[in-house]
Order: sequence, then structure tokens, then C-alpha cells
Amino acid sequence: MTAWIGISLGDVTGIGPEVTLKALAVEARAEDARYLLIGDAEHTRQLNQQLGLKLSLQTYGGKEDTGRIFLCNPLPEPLAPDLVEGSPAAARAAIAWLTEGAERCLRRELDALVTAPLSKAAIVRAGQAFIGQTEFLSQLAGTNRTAMMLLGQDERGRWLRVALATTHLPLKLVSEQLTREKVRLAIELAVQACRDLGLPRARVAVCGLNPHAGEDGEMGEEERITIGPVVLEAQRRQIDVVGPLSADSLFYQAYKGEFDAVVAMYHDQGLAPLKMVAFEQGVNWTLGLPFIRTSPDHGTAYDIAGQGRANPSSMIAAIRLAKRLARSRQPAAGL
Repeated sequence: MTAWIGISLGDVTGIGPEVTLKALAVEARAEDARYLLIGDAEHTRQLNQQLGLKLSLQTYGGKEDTGRIFLCNPLPEPLAPDLVEGSPAAARAAIAWLTEGAERCLRRELDALVTAPLSKAAIVRAGQAFIGQTEFLSQLAGTNRTAMMLLGQDERGRWLRVALATTHLPLKLVSEQLTREKVRLAIELAVQACRDLGLPRARVAVCGLNPHAGEDGEMGEEERITIGPVVLEAQRRQIDVVGPLSADSLFYQAYKGEFDAVVAMYHDQGLAPLKMVAFEQGVNWTLGLPFIRTSPDHGTAYDIAGQGRANPSSMIAAIRLAKRLARSRQPAAGL
């Protein structure tokens, strides 16, 4: 059965629509999915022409429509063609399109949602409280048992897969907001992610929070009080997990293939090594949602928007992961 992949186009004053169309120009050659682009139809068609991609973009009427790539806009009016970067209108539209995509997934009208970049700062300036797409989608889906995983491979096919125990927090707040439950959830979701990917094992390594994983309490107590007990508990449940380990050497070991996934304690601890390895091919995957959600691992890149220079590699990887996960969840023929 052909998967339906929704793509919310993000902030139209950034590079989201551009990398989406460029990615589809590559992916549409494989007849393994149909795509619903959720965004401004007029802007998308004009950009398709401007980039010379010649994609066939059809207005969406329903799943019975014939074709591969469809356009849908839940907003009653099109956006103005001359919006400045980070404009409130673009920010509000990005949220409306994100919401539409998630709700269609929850209604099982889509098999997965890929989200193009938007600007958190622009959304907040437009008057809406917003931490990030992961948190927004979790709230919309009515769950707080989610985690962010970033994954990607280098040019030799060596992977890093990093789940985060905490996400968008100031560094000074990480220690007080890091809990056993958050570490436990990140471990469990990392293990499930390995299974969803069809990996032959699910060996997970857990970072310490402090340098040298706390040096037996000399550099901090979080490893002894919060992280270590959760790892021991998981081991007793027959989960293949080790830690807490010093992050400065753990990521090298994972990169060499000793571990299938890493649980990092905070945003930059996990994402700095991931982006060193797979800056252009990294994918953000929200674990724990009741639907599949992936996104490219980059922002709106206002500085190059509209110049035709944006690299679609991360969006291609996000679409391919969404399709892979969607196929794995579809029932076998005849069942």
C-alpha cells in the first residue's frame, strides 16, 4: 500500500518550501509514496517555476485523486507575496500548517508528517507561546511521553542516533529539571527507535551530565542520584544499556559502532557531535508520538532564503526516514 506523507511547509520566508520542492524532485522518481504539501499553494507553485523543477503540483481533493504531489492550505486566504523574513503572517501560517498536518495524522489521513523549518522567535513575536515543534506536537497529541532523537550518517555510512533527556532548556536549568523519569523515558524510547528501524540489536549508552561522568561524585551528584539508578533499573529489566559514561569518549565509541543509540542529558551535549558527523544529512525524529514525525535538522536560514542555494539533503533524509517508518507500520498484504 502506498504511503501518504504530509509535509508542512514551515516559514515561507525561510528555506523550508525550497528544500521541500528540491527534495521531492529527487524522491518523486521513486513511486513509493504520495505527498500532501500543507502550505500556501500560490507561493509553492511560483517557487516550483522559479526553481525550474517542473513538479506536477495538484490541488488536493481527496485520497481518490490520481497524482503524486498535492497542495492543501487550511487558511482561507493566500499569503502576501512580499513578506519580509520572520513576518508575523508567515509565523502564524506555519503554525496553522503544522497543526493541520498533525491533525490529519491523528485522524489517520496521513501515514507520517515531515515538518519544514519554522522560526520559534518569529512565532513568539507573533503572540503565541512556543518552545519548539516537538513540544507543540506533543501537546497537540495529548502526550508528554515524547523525546527528540537526532540521527544521521557520515559519507562512509557510520551512524549516530542521539535521544535527548531534556531539550530546549537554558544550561543552568538542566540539572534541576533532569529527573529519573526523563532519563528512563529517553532510554525506553531509544530502544524502541532501534526496533522501529529494524536494527539487529538495541544497545544504548547513556551519557553522564558532568565532566568524566561526575568522577564518583567529585564533580556532581547527578550521575549517582539520578542517572545511574535508572540505568541499573533498566539493566534489571533486561534492557541492553550501559552508563552513565563520560560523553567525551562515549560518542567516539558510538561512532565506531559499539552502541546503536546514545541518550544525552541536554541539547548541545547530544547535537554537537551529531552535527559534526552528519550536518547536512541529520534528521530530527520525535519519538513517542502516536504518529510518525520527522524534520530536517536545520533552521529557516533566512540569510539564503529566496536565492535557490539551499541544500535539500537533510529534507531528503527526513522524507526517506518518514517513508521507511510508514512502510514498517503498514499491515502486510492480506492481513
